[in-house]
Amino acid sequence: MSDILQAIASRRATKHFDADHQIADADLTAILEATRHAPTAFNIQNYRFLVVRDADQRRRIRAAAWDQPQVEECSALIVMCADIKAWEKDPARYWKDAPESVREGYVGMIRSYYEGREQVQRDEGFRSCGLAAYALMMAASAYGLQTCPMDGFDFDRVGEIINLPVDHEIVMFVALGREASSPKPRGGLLPLDALVQYDSFA
Repeated sequence: MSDILQAIASRRATKHFDADHQIADADLTAILEATRHAPTAFNIQNYRFLVVRDADQRRRIRAAAWDQPQVEECSALIVMCADIKAWEKDPARYWKDAPESVREGYVGMIRSYYEGREQVQRDEGFRSCGLAAYALMMAASAYGLQTCPMDGFDFDRVGEIINLPVDHEIVMFVALGREASSPKPRGGLLPLDALVQYDSFA
């Protein structure tokens, strides 16, 4: 328990990575394997992870990301994308291991919940990617790596660079690798009682 609590408390956004550090393929796969256990509504698993390791591709993305160095310096850049139409792509596969009656019930619920509700489809995709991004950051910390969640980039331009499917949306980046320098001191946390209310807002 102390390890996960320590990882949560100590996590900081790394701005400068060791550009010479490489993540072993097995470690990156294990991190992504852990990430895919992040929860999604109806188990539709509507997050998609684009791993960008190619140097030329990283250079183009950096140019669309206000020249932020971590895009190129990190060991792996993960573009977190939401498959907005995952709900209608063979939804039975999300419950393939369940009894047939359960599977058919969920297929019906998925269709009735999402069909014709474009805003809900998008909102769910973004929620799923947010949960997955944090899972990714925690999994990376278990491998002694640091991360940087990012949304400072031209979303449309990055979509063009990565050939984003028309039914996907980019949610954010997560850069991961080994930090080259310690982050600056934390700016400050609000007191807990400024964030937490009970039962209703006064």
